[in-house]
Amino acid sequence: MSENLPHIRVHARDGYLLIRDGLSINFYMRHPHKDVARFVMRSLEIYLRAVGHQAISLYANQEGDWQLLDDSKWEEIHHKLFERDCGFIHLRNASNGELRYQFDYYGKPLDAESLEEDPEEICAVSFWLPTEYLEEHGPSRVRELALELAAPLPFCSGHAGLSFIGEIDVSTVLPPVDELCFRHPGFDIPDIDRLSWTLGTRVRGAHWLTFLGQPVLGELGGASGLHSRLAAPGTTVQEMESERAVVTLGKAPEAGDTEHGQFLPAYRELARVLEPWLYTRMPIRSIDFPPEAVRRWERRFLD
Repeated sequence: MSENLPHIRVHARDGYLLIRDGLSINFYMRHPHKDVARFVMRSLEIYLRAVGHQAISLYANQEGDWQLLDDSKWEEIHHKLFERDCGFIHLRNASNGELRYQFDYYGKPLDAESLEEDPEEICAVSFWLPTEYLEEHGPSRVRELALELAAPLPFCSGHAGLSFIGEIDVSTVLPPVDELCFRHPGFDIPDIDRLSWTLGTRVRGAHWLTFLGQPVLGELGGASGLHSRLAAPGTTVQEMESERAVVTLGKAPEAGDTEHGQFLPAYRELARVLEPWLYTRMPIRSIDFPPEAVRRWERRFLD
């Protein structure tokens, strides 16, 4: 499997690794922070058991400075989750020259006042894995983990698959990311921060695993209605509790390679089915993609 996945490393001039290949698992919830906090904590515990507690050792404080994760920091995390109307939590592995594991949560009040100001805001949570986790444990285990993380969460949508991971907000990485993201359309460019303000109940495109809840799944006719629209070999639709479902595109995630005619037809089929509900204002952190490039990226499985 590893020989079919691109080995991506983008370094700064001083040699620091900015971006690498990995996987991201993301969920978007149209529910107030106070209603989802206990479910987010349950998913975080599942993630830590899977990767090992030692894999996550840094915590971003209120000022955004990274500090060692100790008992006092866990108390702060619990306070943010269970005693506030909103809570932003960021955890990652200690720097050893590259980012491999990361957890991000953006919890919003989603009350009448906040929704009047930002009507498309949501609560969002993201989990990162290095590609080595996929190679060591296999795609079946990664899919199982994604389903375990999803189970407690009242998501409207979500997705999991290959992703660029690292310091993607550094503007100097634009040229290589611009080239790589169009060559390998199966890779996501994570931007959970801005998506938490603008995604609403829309869907973030086609991925190896695409999770659908309400209202989109209902508008598609439920899991059976969605299944009837998909015919690509290897595509499955699995029902989940609470009127949710996950679409799986093959046994393992694919990067694609447009230079070698690998255009990912199953991803393109799913994107066409989801097109009426697709998110079409993709932010890419502080990387200033030209508008035409953003449009191409959003429609990479449609045009």
